[in-house]
Amino acid sequence: MLIVLSPAKTLDYESEPKIASQTTPEWIAESETLVGGLKKKTLKQIQALMGVSDKLAELNYQRYQDWQLPMPPEATRPAVLAFKGDVYLGLQADRMTEKQLLFAQDHLRILSGLYGVLRPLDAMLPYRLEMGTALKTRRGKDLYAFWGSRITQSINEQLAATDCGFLVNLASNEYFRSIQKKDVQAQIIAPVFKDQSNGKYRVISYFAKKARGTMASWVIRNKVKTIGKLVKFAEDGYRYDPESSTESAPVFLRG
Repeated sequence: MLIVLSPAKTLDYESEPKIASQTTPEWIAESETLVGGLKKKTLKQIQALMGVSDKLAELNYQRYQDWQLPMPPEATRPAVLAFKGDVYLGLQADRMTEKQLLFAQDHLRILSGLYGVLRPLDAMLPYRLEMGTALKTRRGKDLYAFWGSRITQSINEQLAATDCGFLVNLASNEYFRSIQKKDVQAQIIAPVFKDQSNGKYRVISYFAKKARGTMASWVIRNKVKTIGKLVKFAEDGYRYDPESSTESAPVFLRG
């Protein structure tokens, strides 16, 4: 299986990473093109583009001014250890062994507005650039136009390289839109996580995000390869519900 996740806005560049080896992002030249355009924008333009507070605008304006190639090793961090949002609380990559992280390198991809596709151990400089950002480039009106078919190409190449028959979508809609589903050369599986609330089961954003990370971690730790084994996922109180599931959207309930 190949898993795709969304990135996170919250980053950790303070703690000591448990693995020193880092790889170079596949589309780093494309990232440099994006940053080149962002560097030309004023602080106010960055704030308007990103829709963030003064403080966050200043932080990210400076991040783009400081961004450079080659990336200074002391300023980078493996992507999977840099992100610290809800999904990554569930993923708990900092608790993975080096062997598990190396397995994840082949079976996990993080979709990114700036980097396109990141492998877990790809070196990453701190940034914030959501995939849905309406950043105009020569290729079109937004980042979906900028990346075009490149992300799908990367996914298909990795599916072929690892002989994976399933792409497990644990990313948000915003990020999965960057993949042309009809061109994916594998069956797409999109698990759904629901929690009981007021007597009904529904998707609760925070819990669903964390559950996506937990499932990704479980798949990596157990080297899950089939849908038959995927539906055995039963972490954090979730259980597979065959009645409300479909082949492409297995549903897991809690409560």
